[in-house]
Amino acid sequence: QVQLVESGGGLVQAGGSLRLSCAASGRTFSRYALGWFRQPPGREREFVAAISVNGGTTSYADSVKGRCTISRDNVKNTMYLEVDSLKPEDTAGYYCAANGGNYVGASNLAWSYWGQGTQVTVSS
Repeated sequence: QVQLVESGGGLVQAGGSLRLSCAASGRTFSRYALGWFRQPPGREREFVAAISVNGGTTSYADSVKGRCTISRDNVKNTMYLEVDSLKPEDTAGYYCAANGGNYVGASNLAWSYWGQGTQVTVSS
């Protein structure tokens, strides 16, 4: 199993940047694909980005492509999401997730482990 804890959220002005972190516990961190999802107010959770176990494959939602970079440090057991050119529509609770099948797609059902989330609010 793996436990996930997000950090780095907060209030940011539109056009700004932030970096979210997801720290994982457990000795098998490097065996899990990792991802970021978000849930805007009043809407369903949606896929943001994902990264394979060795970091060699990444995927992004169209809504953030070109503005986001996902990365991982398998020594520090931490995953990151950098978001640039923030927009008010990026306002959401951001959640990290993990799965043991090296899946980097958007289906919620394929992700086995979830963090508690960190709130990002983008002001216009």
